[in-house]
Amino acid sequence: MLWFAAACAPAWAQFPDITLKPPYVPTPQVTVDEMLRLAEVTDRDVVMDLGSGDGRLAITAAVKFGARGIGIELDDTLLIQSEENARQAGVADRVTFLEQDLFRADLSRATVITMYLLPAVNMKLRPALLALRPGTRIVSHDFDLGDWRADRRTTIRKNTFLWIVPAKVAGRWRARLPLPPIERLLELDLVQRYQELSATARLNGVPAQVWEAKLSGERLSFVVVDTTDRDNHTSLYFTGRVTGDAIEGEVTRGVGATRATVRFSARRLGS
Repeated sequence: MLWFAAACAPAWAQFPDITLKPPYVPTPQVTVDEMLRLAEVTDRDVVMDLGSGDGRLAITAAVKFGARGIGIELDDTLLIQSEENARQAGVADRVTFLEQDLFRADLSRATVITMYLLPAVNMKLRPALLALRPGTRIVSHDFDLGDWRADRRTTIRKNTFLWIVPAKVAGRWRARLPLPPIERLLELDLVQRYQELSATARLNGVPAQVWEAKLSGERLSFVVVDTTDRDNHTSLYFTGRVTGDAIEGEVTRGVGATRATVRFSARRLGS
């Protein structure tokens, strides 16, 4: 359950194009369920609901998914109602409601952020959301995040959008690949726009095409065609995890009975 307008009275002064505070509009329970399903919430998650209204979403996260819930809300009456609802649902020990301005709240504790906010509020929040830990899932009811394209979208009565905060991967990367018959030196250049990538590469100094470059949170994958053997071009399938200026993962050369997999490490040279 959410404030349609972020349940955040002090923040409204920051938006001159918003002259009136819209009425409190609850998110339908079927949409609450879909938001949490889309985010693949589990009992390992901390779900933070921005503008938590009567607490329905944070409570559902605890009751149906076993997660811990945190609601951010400024309306005293709704906070009292939320706490009573959590008590009646038997999850008061797993759900916390905080009287805070959502623009000043510490979002870093969340593995999942949920929200039902006006587009202008979403856009003001976007820089803070992009700065969250890579892999954090963000789910919005009805309104998107501008040109930050959603990773997934569903429509069940209402639109729901899912974003996975991407790691920062732009720059030049270098890796040595211990693949027979000779070690290969890979230089990979990545250009990033949110989770969308374009890539070029050189393999042992020779330009190589990069295919299927994909980024989901801190998980990076791509394919490079190895032309070292001129008569037997072979695909190299890379999957790895990005941590700061390092990528650790596996590269598989070939398919079927000819496939061989080794570990690889890449380091960022610059951005």
